[in-house]
Amino acid sequence: MSDFTPARAIRAISFDLDDTLWDNRPVLLAAEQSLFDWLSAHYPRICARQGSDALRAGRLALARARPELAHDMTALRKAWLGELAQRHGYPMRLVEEAFAVFIEARHRVRLYDEVLPALQGLREAGFLLGALTNGNASIRRLGLDRLFDFDVNAAQAKATKPDPRVFRIACERAGVAPWEMLHVGDDPATDILGAHNAGVRTAWVNRSARAWPERLEPDMVVRDLGELLQQARRWRRTAG
Repeated sequence: MSDFTPARAIRAISFDLDDTLWDNRPVLLAAEQSLFDWLSAHYPRICARQGSDALRAGRLALARARPELAHDMTALRKAWLGELAQRHGYPMRLVEEAFAVFIEARHRVRLYDEVLPALQGLREAGFLLGALTNGNASIRRLGLDRLFDFDVNAAQAKATKPDPRVFRIACERAGVAPWEMLHVGDDPATDILGAHNAGVRTAWVNRSARAWPERLEPDMVVRDLGELLQQARRWRRTAG
């Protein structure tokens, strides 16, 4: 971990969700499979000649064709389900039914072991905590809202990280200046460079000891949120 001493006091800490608080790849793969299995049982013509990989490829193709939906994963997925319904001659009620199956499975996450103790420790240390995500995971649906003071998703911001607007909205909701917020995330571009461009301090979560790929370095690097908590407690002791 890099030695990071805030030039000014950090009052708020925001967190990316997917791949920062949990491993998101198996979650999405399982959710996609749950959706495919449900469609196969209830709307079988959709899956009769294509597997789950082909359906996923079709959704990604729609995302490329409709960039105006890039900031809203829920709207994009519903648009894709609507296309499937029309193409295969099914009623449009399929959209909400199928999306409900997907979004329920999409929230079956397993937090990294240190996440809950770290978030609780940071709250006890007096930091405001927030969640910033490009996806459609909900801290309320996950039962994590009790640990957060504010949250921003891309659909609300009408922009996706690394757009500085996402981070500026987070600062507004937290009631802090950009230099008083630390953003914590796993993605060098969307999280670290995005936050930096908004004037927000940055902490890169590097669980797999990767080499830093960008020219501009983060303010600090941590292996996990437990290490972040240790450092944050040092800030408090130093300030006190």
